[in-house]
Amino acid sequence: MQTVSLTLHATVKERNAIMDLYQVNSRVLHDDDDTTTHTVENGAPNVVNVNDDNGAHGPANNDDNSDNNNNNNNNNNKLEKRTTAASTAASGASYEETYPEGGLRAWLVVLGAWFALTSAMGLMNTIAVFQAYTLSHQLKGHSEGTVGWIFSIYTFLAFFCGVYIGPVFDKYGPRWLVIAGCITTVTGVVCLSFCKELWQFILSFGLLCGFGTSLLFTPCIAAVGHWFRRRRGFATGMASTAGGIGGIVFPLMLTSLFDQIGYGWATRVLALVCLVGGLLGILLVRSRLPPAQNATAHPDFRIFKQIPFTLTAIGIFLLEFSLFIPLAYISTYAQYQGFGEQFAFHLLPILNAGSVVGRALPGYYADVVGPFNVCILSVLLSLVACLCVWLPLGHTTAGIIVFAVLFGFGSGTGISIAPVCIGRMCKTQQYGRYYATTYTVVSFACLIGIPIGGSIVGASGGDYSNVIIFTGAIYVGSASFLVAAKVTALGAKNWLATY
Repeated sequence: MQTVSLTLHATVKERNAIMDLYQVNSRVLHDDDDTTTHTVENGAPNVVNVNDDNGAHGPANNDDNSDNNNNNNNNNNKLEKRTTAASTAASGASYEETYPEGGLRAWLVVLGAWFALTSAMGLMNTIAVFQAYTLSHQLKGHSEGTVGWIFSIYTFLAFFCGVYIGPVFDKYGPRWLVIAGCITTVTGVVCLSFCKELWQFILSFGLLCGFGTSLLFTPCIAAVGHWFRRRRGFATGMASTAGGIGGIVFPLMLTSLFDQIGYGWATRVLALVCLVGGLLGILLVRSRLPPAQNATAHPDFRIFKQIPFTLTAIGIFLLEFSLFIPLAYISTYAQYQGFGEQFAFHLLPILNAGSVVGRALPGYYADVVGPFNVCILSVLLSLVACLCVWLPLGHTTAGIIVFAVLFGFGSGTGISIAPVCIGRMCKTQQYGRYYATTYTVVSFACLIGIPIGGSIVGASGGDYSNVIIFTGAIYVGSASFLVAAKVTALGAKNWLATY
């Protein structure tokens, strides 16, 4: 009897200990209530057995032993289920709450994303050069609004295709997406070098390069988020500097090579640079977290039921709408004001130099004061640059240079911090889906922004004043919705809080 008493006492202690563990871990939030956890390596169910002996602790009456064994087996079954649930919660907590926040592997992912994004975002930040060059050469007989459709389709697809690419990343990781993005982007740039007609530019640059950019952009940004939580703003900002660097190097390289070897071969050299960047991205970009338990390869627009997320998406929509108008028309604006072609083309590298600083430096402060606060300030800076510098002083050399630097800094900050704001609305394992869904909506801003800007210029007789005012008004709307998203998430009393 003493042996049986000791056995039951030990069983009760084990049960109490596991119940304590279960109560602690049951506080962890999950997307579903699966009772089986899977390891990263092999996906095998992780079940903990508490008691492997069947209560046989020494000689006793056979009937008593049989009863004790049955009781112990029943207790073990209950404890096994409870421990499995606790193990599931603990596993989810470790993935959701533990991040390397640095280390060789994490920073190699940032480096790989940087190289891949140099190809994708560097190309996006070079559209003003292609816009100005084609308007004065291959597409000389077309209006700015018509030619603008080439680049609006490009930016539209670069973001719209993410509605499927993001969920695919959540389920399968970045590797095959980056491979496909590299192949598609390089093919599009090579085809671009042979274009003569409008429809050819739309197919090569608008469709192929647009889709390829999306295949590179979405998984690279999302993969960085798998390795950083506390320092995510800084890490994302560092990876995003690739777009600014590409926006400096690509225009300078193209304008120099256009005169030396012609448009065709200059564009093929650009394709080679994009190929190298894409290959390095393929080698280095990796995800860390296992697929989310409810991961799906399909978009899910139910997330728009979350009001703070919806307001954030609208704010980013307006931010991107206004961003691409100056980015596409700054070179043609300079030519309209009487500046030479070389100076007009060099304004884009100046703008992107400001963008490099704007992508890197504020990322550090976003980790301190919050990404929403930094994003709102960047929108206000872009607003000031448009209405207080570009509008009254853009016709002067000093004025247009100051505008390029300020707008580059503000827009670069907004581009790099906006994805971090989205990350505040979801768990890391769902980030690809939230990010892609947001930029699917944003893609329509990119589709209509550039042609609308060109139409306003055309309706104004070639004058850019109205389109500058229009851009500033859109920035006002962007700042308003971002502030509303923050207030909705935190409450009106905490609108100045770190977030």
